[in-house]
Amino acid sequence: MDVMDPRDEQELYELTAPPVVFPGQAGPESAYRVAHDLLARRGAVEALEVLEPALAEDPTNTGLRTLRAWAYLIRVQLKKAEDELRALVEETPDDVWSRHALGRALERQSRLEEALPHLRLAFAMSGDLEHELAVLRVERQLMDIS
Repeated sequence: MDVMDPRDEQELYELTAPPVVFPGQAGPESAYRVAHDLLARRGAVEALEVLEPALAEDPTNTGLRTLRAWAYLIRVQLKKAEDELRALVEETPDDVWSRHALGRALERQSRLEEALPHLRLAFAMSGDLEHELAVLRVERQLMDIS
């Protein structure tokens, strides 16, 4: 008889809460916290439903706009994500997350040559292994094409 590793057993029975917005959580004062929680659980549609009214009240809120870009990426609305991220990068050039996310949005649209400078810059600013791997992946794809 096979014995299951306790870690595997824990994963087997682990429950994840569904992305739900409870009454009173949709207000603009809690939009960032609620939307972030929803996006962490891959609830992009629900997050956008929370973010849009809050952004209507405060359209320049960088935090809310960043979460909206994340939601677009999850939903694979890459053009919308790209537009939002380009604006964020233009306003805050040293925002590593937005820079990397813009590179990823371009990469996912197979616009590798446009993606590479953003990915390189994000890696140079952060030194993050994930960012380095993105650079190497795109460089390799470009070499395979040529």
